[in-house]
Amino acid sequence: MDGILVIHKEAGMTSHDVVAQLRRILHIKKIGHSGTLDPQATGVLLVLVGKACKALPYLEDTDKEYIATMRLGEKYDTDDIWGALQETREVMPIQNFDSVLQTFQGNIKQYPPMVSSVRVNGRKLYEYARNHETVERPLRDVTIYDIEALDDQKLEFRVACSSGTYIRSLCVDIAEKTGNLGCMSSLVRTKVGRFSLNDACTLDDVRNGNFKLHTLMDMFAGYTQIAYEPIQDVFNGKKIKLQCDADEVMITHDQEIVAVYQRVENDVYRCARGLW
Repeated sequence: MDGILVIHKEAGMTSHDVVAQLRRILHIKKIGHSGTLDPQATGVLLVLVGKACKALPYLEDTDKEYIATMRLGEKYDTDDIWGALQETREVMPIQNFDSVLQTFQGNIKQYPPMVSSVRVNGRKLYEYARNHETVERPLRDVTIYDIEALDDQKLEFRVACSSGTYIRSLCVDIAEKTGNLGCMSSLVRTKVGRFSLNDACTLDDVRNGNFKLHTLMDMFAGYTQIAYEPIQDVFNGKKIKLQCDADEVMITHDQEIVAVYQRVENDVYRCARGLW
């Protein structure tokens, strides 16, 4: 069994919990996931099965979409309501929530949460946090493609963003822009790349055999795909010549993607990763 499962992760589970359960359900050890979701977050989790695990490096930079809510007047060590409360402050009402959100659209910089896996001096930030150590967090460049208010009273919003964007940090920054303390109070990931919640199945669906295993052809539908011959050159990892405008292409054989090739000069491409 090889392919991609689009799982609707439930609250109260880690992404690793999902993988562990799927290994037991499907009786397959070679399973991994792309794009970790926090335990209390729900929504789309891409799970790679069998040979599809080799494609993991090409899924890590996939754009995402979320629906989030935020809470004002409170600061937590995790930047969400599931951490330790550090400070409270009187709330200053936000007059036009959507207008505030629009100021974050485009290329922005943000500090990752202290409980994130971002590395500083060879250690992950959450390791510093566990030891109650302070360290300067690096500003990171992220892109907010689209953002809009869904409910002004609940402070609920939808955001489409680049990979690496921390919605917890975004909530903190939005609150700060309005003169408030703030944190994230709920998070649903509604889309990863071309896959949305409409494509997702639950773990119970998988147990009951009610699921679709997507192919790498589905995942990389937006890439240039070329059926190359002689295919043995590809399997041997040789450089090949292609008349193509794309700098990165998916080489196919028998309607399956077997390798990723990248341009090295003019029409010469080298194998970046075999997927067979």
